[in-house]
Amino acid sequence: MSVRVQQGRSMAHILLIDDDIELTSLLKEVLTFEGFTVSEANDGEAGLAVLNKDIDLILLDVMMPKLNGMETLKRIRDKWETPVLMLTAKGEEIDRVIGLELGADDYLPKPFSDRELLARIRAILRRTQFSGHSKPSDRLDYQDVTVYPGKQEAYCQGQLIDLTTTEFALLSHFIANPGATITKEELSLDVLGKRLAAFDRAIDMHVSNLRKKLPERVDGKPRIKTLRGRGYLLVEED
Repeated sequence: MSVRVQQGRSMAHILLIDDDIELTSLLKEVLTFEGFTVSEANDGEAGLAVLNKDIDLILLDVMMPKLNGMETLKRIRDKWETPVLMLTAKGEEIDRVIGLELGADDYLPKPFSDRELLARIRAILRRTQFSGHSKPSDRLDYQDVTVYPGKQEAYCQGQLIDLTTTEFALLSHFIANPGATITKEELSLDVLGKRLAAFDRAIDMHVSNLRKKLPERVDGKPRIKTLRGRGYLLVEED
């Protein structure tokens, strides 16, 4: 992703996919005022047709005609690693869980305030290359895992791991703190950019997805251990 700055304001390119034309128009106005470039589509098929490498973030509604948000997300993840913020109906927890399992970076229940939407967007962009803080040569190493923050790439046992931006940020956080107990509250703030709410399963789902993608350790031990009621830790070698 390229970094674009104009007079200190973010110029990230956002793709908004939602069939609510009135809401789409309002969101485009808000985001444009905040300095974002906005493309829009009113169904999943149209969104996939305009998605390209210059898109920095996708806002994706769940309930849409032709191709719903979940199927659209599946097709996005078949080809793209672009961060996705799902827009879900209030109270529809199953949509949030399925979205996270399919690779969404975060979700935001409707209705939401402009302030909360902007906060979620900026939090996601901060943990991607869009921030521009990491050099391509920077790297983190731990056991058989190597992470390149500047390139948003992670390798395990010499093989490239296909991670979403959130999973990548989560792995980087664990590698920076091996053997330390990391609470879900800390992970939510540092990785998702939001306070942990009651019954919020986002961190649990992202950790679960990360575990599935990491190859098994040579010694057979788990890489990430759950500490019930406390959080998680990256297991050290004996």
